[in-house]
Amino acid sequence: MRKIAKFIYFKLMGWSLKGEFPSHLKKCVIAVVPHTSWWDFLLGLLVRKIWNEQINYVGKKSLFDSPLGWFFRWTGGAPIDRSKSNDTVSAVSKVFESKEIFRLALSPEGTRKKVDKWKTGFYYIAKSAGVPIVLVAFDYGKKEIKISEPYEVTGNQDADFKTYETFFQGVKGKVAAYSY
Repeated sequence: MRKIAKFIYFKLMGWSLKGEFPSHLKKCVIAVVPHTSWWDFLLGLLVRKIWNEQINYVGKKSLFDSPLGWFFRWTGGAPIDRSKSNDTVSAVSKVFESKEIFRLALSPEGTRKKVDKWKTGFYYIAKSAGVPIVLVAFDYGKKEIKISEPYEVTGNQDADFKTYETFFQGVKGKVAAYSY
């Protein structure tokens, strides 16, 4: 499957990878920007296979209770209760505690539409779980996926976010108008 994924990604699609996935990290938050299309999920699955690494995501509990629950688990999903009465950051931190390997990929935008400001949950999840943040840019304009070195959360949110935002400058999503 890895050879097939490489053939599709590099040869058929003509994409490249810039940077190395930090496979030495057993736990981290992977902030993927921009998230402008459902194609991002499929691209992520393809790259995960190329890296040959376990990458996870969280989804609302009801998805995992549905007939497609097996698919979400098989692709690395973990269910969480995202109701208003539940503290999502704490719930996800508990998932980190319960797993030996858990690399959580998510989109700071929180939607596929255009946003002016990221949600902060990914930052507080990393801080609460005591794990670094790895930035991953899906740049459809350059046809490349760019991976950062791991960043430790410093607690200075403004400074940290400036660093993160600089990494993603100029990156174009599948739907360029929705890019961050």
